[in-house]
Amino acid sequence: MKKEEKLISKIKLNKEVFDKEIAICKKLSKKGNCAWGKCENCGVIPLLYKLHKGELLEDPAKINEVKNMIFKENN
Repeated sequence: MKKEEKLISKIKLNKEVFDKEIAICKKLSKKGNCAWGKCENCGVIPLLYKLHKGELLEDPAKINEVKNMIFKENN
C-alpha cells in the first residue's frame, strides 16, 4: 500500500459529521446548486461517502444510486 493510500484510509468521518454535511448538501440542493457547482455534476456526495464509509464510488450508476438514496431520505 502506498503512503498516500495509507493516509487516505485513515481519514474517516464519523456519522455525526457525515449527517451534518449531508444535511447542508440537501438544503443547498433545493436551490439547485451551491458554491461547488450544480448538483447533477457534484462530487461532494461521493467524497463524503468515501470519507464516511471508506468505499470509493467510481461507477456513475452507483454514484447516482447513492445520491438518489441520500436526497430521498427525510425529504
